[in-house]
Amino acid sequence: MTRLRPLPCRLSLMLLATACAGNDAAPPAPASPQAELAARVKARGDSLELPGTYTPPPGDPLEHSIAGFAKTLCSAVFLTGLDPADAAANVGFFTGPLEDRATVVDTVVDRATQTVRLTMKSGTVRIARRYGSQGCITSPKERDTIFFTPSAVTPNLPDAAKTPWPMGDVVAKEAWPAEIDSTRFAAAVDTAFGSPDAMTLGLVITWRGRILAERYAPGIGIHTPLESWSMGKSLTGTLMAILIQQGVYQLDQKAPIPEWQQPGDPRQDIRIMDIMRMSSGIRIRAPQDPGYDPSLGYPDHLYLYTGGVNSYQYAASRPQQWKPNTVGRYRNTDPVLTGYLVRLGVEKRGENYHAFPQRHLFDKIGIRNAVMETDPYGNFLTQGYEFLPARDWARLANLYLQDGVWNGERILPEGYVAHVSTVAPAWEADGRPVYGGGFFWVNGDGATPIPKTAYSMQGAGGQSATIIPTHQLVVVRLGKYRGSRAGDQALDRGMALLMEAVPAAK
Repeated sequence: MTRLRPLPCRLSLMLLATACAGNDAAPPAPASPQAELAARVKARGDSLELPGTYTPPPGDPLEHSIAGFAKTLCSAVFLTGLDPADAAANVGFFTGPLEDRATVVDTVVDRATQTVRLTMKSGTVRIARRYGSQGCITSPKERDTIFFTPSAVTPNLPDAAKTPWPMGDVVAKEAWPAEIDSTRFAAAVDTAFGSPDAMTLGLVITWRGRILAERYAPGIGIHTPLESWSMGKSLTGTLMAILIQQGVYQLDQKAPIPEWQQPGDPRQDIRIMDIMRMSSGIRIRAPQDPGYDPSLGYPDHLYLYTGGVNSYQYAASRPQQWKPNTVGRYRNTDPVLTGYLVRLGVEKRGENYHAFPQRHLFDKIGIRNAVMETDPYGNFLTQGYEFLPARDWARLANLYLQDGVWNGERILPEGYVAHVSTVAPAWEADGRPVYGGGFFWVNGDGATPIPKTAYSMQGAGGQSATIIPTHQLVVVRLGKYRGSRAGDQALDRGMALLMEAVPAAK
């Protein structure tokens, strides 16, 4: 059992605040292009808003933050294997901001029960515990219980140590590709991994499915599950795509959310594709909303992680703010609602919901070490609570690079990869060509020094898996949250060098 000293108060990294967030700035400065865009996007949204009011999540915001910290610490120690002090200082600031952690006066990390117990200055206790295959789960306030029976899920795959990549760990020794400049490529790898302040934990680069570069921080290896945050949204979209391929749903059908089926409910017009394009129009508050004002209370976007409630029911109870497919907003309601539909579809067939990802996706593409965490009711929270090794993200990204086909089997629907890599109409209408379908980001504004046709899974803290079809490349970068700014800069510089080293496919 380990006890940590309380952290001193530090400034947080406001990595997800928009350019127009916060109105406390002192002398007015000329508006940046980003601020002007944010203002235009906000004004457009305001002009299209439907009648209605906003009700903030219940509970104390600081207690929610410490619930997020408890879960982060639990996962970092018992899934990734980090030292508790290292984890407390460097990872997971998104749901447990660093400055809020100073309110913790007693930290207990119990290795025997794989439990983290945090006591706040107020006397409130927040608890997170690992529950086997479902990873770490935050208990409701002042409780140490969950409301479902965890499932033990194991891969149905051959010995990885004796199986060739990508279905296993054995990487064949091959001659260096003649078309790739090895010197420039090596420089690109060094640059992308970054200096120590980038805190990169894992970097994997594949070309035509072959691992050309792989590097890890000390103590991290090919099987280490790493925090990935919103990269899991793309994983959630992939699970929905599998059900579409299997005939359970159609991408353009009205979303059959049970809570929306009362006569006259306007949410009945929301299609599955609207939800998966972050354009459902559901009303919540999120830190990436243009004009987001943190003084208005705790955002639902975070409450869906930290509230200790049935997250699927909470998301389904939120009202409509805009007509669907009209306004694009990055909000956790949409991937959570997609997860809800996945659970409904799987359980309607009588299958084990918690085993579905392993059996229908991970077993098929060689993933053995993924952990998808849940709320206390057993609902996957893979809008950001999932831990996968860098190699496993590379496997998933290569499934997309291969148009959803693996070993001759079509896993994703035909045309789905084109769908996720195309700018979503509502985001295009907002003047932000950066978000596609299936919870993928697209490089439509050319902000990253790679082709505009590239698309990616992205998560807070500098996590990403980027697919560059023109060059048949996949680039996965994972690291500690504190190093995200330096890590992002290093990766961008490395990407530019990579484009010089690897020619476009003919």
